[in-house]
Amino acid sequence: PPPEIKMAFFSQVAGMNQVTQKNSYIALYTLAISGLIVFLSYIWQGNKGFNLWDEGFLWYGVQRVLLGEVPIRDFMAYDPGRYYWTAALVSLFGDSGIMSLRAAVAAFQTLGLFVGVFLIAQSQRLKCKGDVVFILLAAITLAGWMFPRHKLFDISISILLIGVLAYLISNPVSKRYLVAGACVGLIAVFGRNHGVYGALGSLGVIVWLSIKNQSDIGFIKAVVLWGAGVAIGFSPVILMALFIPGFGVAFWESVRFLFEHKATNLPLPIPWPWTVNFSTASFGEAARGILIGLFFIGTLVFGVLSLAWVVYRKFRKEAVSPVLVASAFLALPYAHYAFSRADVDHLAHGVFPLLVGSFALLSLSAARLKWSLALVLCGSSLWVMHVFHPGWYCLASKQCASVEISGSQLKVDPGTANDVALLRKLAEEFAPNGRSFVATPFWPGAYALLERRSPMWEIYALFSRSEAFENREIERIKAANPGFIFVFDLPLDGREELRFKNTHPLTHRFILENFDPIEVSQNPAYQIFKARGER
Repeated sequence: PPPEIKMAFFSQVAGMNQVTQKNSYIALYTLAISGLIVFLSYIWQGNKGFNLWDEGFLWYGVQRVLLGEVPIRDFMAYDPGRYYWTAALVSLFGDSGIMSLRAAVAAFQTLGLFVGVFLIAQSQRLKCKGDVVFILLAAITLAGWMFPRHKLFDISISILLIGVLAYLISNPVSKRYLVAGACVGLIAVFGRNHGVYGALGSLGVIVWLSIKNQSDIGFIKAVVLWGAGVAIGFSPVILMALFIPGFGVAFWESVRFLFEHKATNLPLPIPWPWTVNFSTASFGEAARGILIGLFFIGTLVFGVLSLAWVVYRKFRKEAVSPVLVASAFLALPYAHYAFSRADVDHLAHGVFPLLVGSFALLSLSAARLKWSLALVLCGSSLWVMHVFHPGWYCLASKQCASVEISGSQLKVDPGTANDVALLRKLAEEFAPNGRSFVATPFWPGAYALLERRSPMWEIYALFSRSEAFENREIERIKAANPGFIFVFDLPLDGREELRFKNTHPLTHRFILENFDPIEVSQNPAYQIFKARGER
């Protein structure tokens, strides 16, 4: 070839090598930062707090999977992916205790945090060592919002989806459409709601890429490639439905139940900034309430404005950050998650497109704007979130009690310590030697704590069920012959219709007719019954 062609070829190869080296360098130091932050958090608060509710829901499921049971078919569960991930890791650790569970979840958190920090770092034009401080600031902000720990799968997945779409946008070739679809399908194995959000974001991105498209991949071909990828990624669930007896029916029933109730969560009033009660709240609480409301507004405003901006830039054929585009198309789907039950827990699940997209924008901004707004975003995030982390609670309140759980000493609040002691006392007196018991509707962690199998499929009984469903659950209780039954008689969110006796009237009547009430706790919400005819 002529010398000029050789020079062009070698220049292109050299440029590709430089990009590869830069990405490898960014990957290494962002992985180091992410791993260090998660490790320090685990060391600080890994043994703090214990949740009989949602954390117990995950822990119980992992225990049952390790014993050969199948999520959704054999017990009420999230989608299967997170159980098999966690079960695989805790098997390596050699036990199914609470600390092993938390370590396995922390490993997934590291993956999510790494992807988020890597995306922000990749967007930044690294010029000096001070820019690494900016990345550290972004990492601390993201880590601050990673709460509660039993939902770190959901939080990390929202970040992984941004990475998947940014990967597609940066070079939309056939292979990447297929890979992006496969990632969305695999993510749905961990959480079908994330699969839906990922699908909405992906289709939005595919439409965006089709605007003034000059490649040979049209909209239809792109959707077909992406759809084939989804089928590949979702194949674990498809294979489970085909080859595990009863799983397919149970999975379909769980989907149908969502459509019947037309909701995935129990809604709460939206905490707009103007709803803060300044007359009773302290300055810190009022400031936190305002910031929480602003973050809720921010998820919507960012979703609308960023979408408008990236579409405008696309029509003008102007370059735009792939990370910003990916964040823009996922912001409104995840805002839906945040508003579905408008509390800080769910805001933390839905805020990451806003956070990652904002830091990606700031990384390209002028120094004064970049640093001032990054500090504001980091400071306001930490002010909102620090009080919810169990490590801070134990540090600030100085009231945490030491309790042994699954062979580990945990520091928990006094109320939880009393609940653990109560459950152990009841098991010792009324359900010794591994005998079954029932804890309903809110404490699936009781089964994990005492290492017992739940007689009921529905280990978290929030919603009303059909008469046929309740009768099946009653037959399971009869067959298990439980030594005691614990009913947490709480009107969830202050709603009387959500008391167990109102959501599950047949089961409640069966308990009253076949078990004797006993006075063991001073808490009026704790209704406790022992097997009839036994001392």
